[in-house]
Amino acid sequence: MRRRSSRRCASRCRILSNRGLLFIVSAPSGTGKTTLVEKLVQRIPNLCLSRSYTSRAARPGEQDGVDYNFISRQRFDEMARAGEFLEWADVFGNYYGTRAADTQRCLASGQDLVLVIDVQGARQVRSSGTASIGIFVLPPSAQILEQRLRGRSKDSEEAIRKRLEVACREVGEFASYEYVVVNDELDTAVERLRAIVLAERARVQAMQKTAENIIATFEGRRA
Repeated sequence: MRRRSSRRCASRCRILSNRGLLFIVSAPSGTGKTTLVEKLVQRIPNLCLSRSYTSRAARPGEQDGVDYNFISRQRFDEMARAGEFLEWADVFGNYYGTRAADTQRCLASGQDLVLVIDVQGARQVRSSGTASIGIFVLPPSAQILEQRLRGRSKDSEEAIRKRLEVACREVGEFASYEYVVVNDELDTAVERLRAIVLAERARVQAMQKTAENIIATFEGRRA
């Protein structure tokens, strides 16, 4: 019931104020969700990837204001206490959050936005009443996820096991989302995401204002 109401609300808001659509993409660590969404926004106009705030240090090659907004743990705590985050979560000992003002400014401009957040953050967005469309990305199997985790980083054995334990809990959350995409092959999975975004944009409710403007050009032409 909540998911249907959220989708109807998203459509109504778009009709009334030409607001953008808010997409949430969640997946267990190592599934490849960030890479998928980065490629998705390159293929779809007027779709932006939200930039999160984080308390962790930048990794080699990452830039402040490009990959993340890097802030201190103290500053993050201050923003959280002030209610500045639409959602935030402790992910493996580091804080990550989405600033509400940034999100609302983007949507109000009519631009569609993608949040790449974990299941904790997605729950917070839904609980806030913010209209959203959820997409859960699954790996092809637990075995393949473990292979990806071991092959992608220099994490310790303990850290890898912790990520797998968390993944075992998170995969059961897929039913809370509107869509499920399996990341078995990168380009194929990106196209599945692209199809979802285009389908949501083409809903009758989302297209109503455009359709009514076209229909108005037919007035006076009927026999």
